[in-house]
Amino acid sequence: MGRMTARIAIPEPTSLDHAYSSRALPQYIQALRSAGTTPLPIPLTERPEVVARLLAGTQGVLLLGSRYDIDPQVYGEERIPECADPDPARAAVDELLLQDAFNLRKPVLAICYGIQSLNVWRNGSLLQDLHAAGFTAVNHAPGRHIDEAHPIRLAPGSRLERLVPANGLPLLVNSSHHQALKAAGDNLRVTATCPVDGVIEAVELNSPDHFVVGVQWHPERTYATSDLSRALFAALVHEAEAWRPQPARESVLPA
Repeated sequence: MGRMTARIAIPEPTSLDHAYSSRALPQYIQALRSAGTTPLPIPLTERPEVVARLLAGTQGVLLLGSRYDIDPQVYGEERIPECADPDPARAAVDELLLQDAFNLRKPVLAICYGIQSLNVWRNGSLLQDLHAAGFTAVNHAPGRHIDEAHPIRLAPGSRLERLVPANGLPLLVNSSHHQALKAAGDNLRVTATCPVDGVIEAVELNSPDHFVVGVQWHPERTYATSDLSRALFAALVHEAEAWRPQPARESVLPA
């Protein structure tokens, strides 16, 4: 009898730009399929009860990128001109996916906008614009076709460090973002930074048995060429296949 294929919930990138969603979503879908799992796209227009029914048949969550930004009022700041418009429908679905994942301890991989969404949901904050905040030593948005934009430094003992192949140093990642994490959210540990300017590049839930990893770069774009990118998706799939329903050990909603 063959192994059961896990199903990974993945929201549509945005409700506000169909062309962007149509262009961006296939790369995530292909990376998940290549890693041996079944993606389940979650429409942003469905009612919460419909989303809940869809999530009942999934074993993991992938939060993907977006061309929009999270409303700064959510983390207690006034919006600056450099901050892009919010996408309320995407924010609402992300919250449903995160509530489900933390309630049932499903594994989560969060990418770019996804790590920002995860961080804000965990009561963290964001830099609304890196350039406006004075981070000018590195171009964090050189374009989607640049595979090696800048190096990252991993925290010792982190999940990410354990995913790096033995000969995988130095680590260079792509970069396509104008915002970044400012303060890590509740129980999130910073596990990667850009050594040139200190920008946070990854966080992980400080839990040995609940896989929650967020990265600021785009591993789906380098799945075919990067051992680390493939290892990230493989880890999500491994955790999803091993997942069984279990009660949360903390409140679903951060305090």
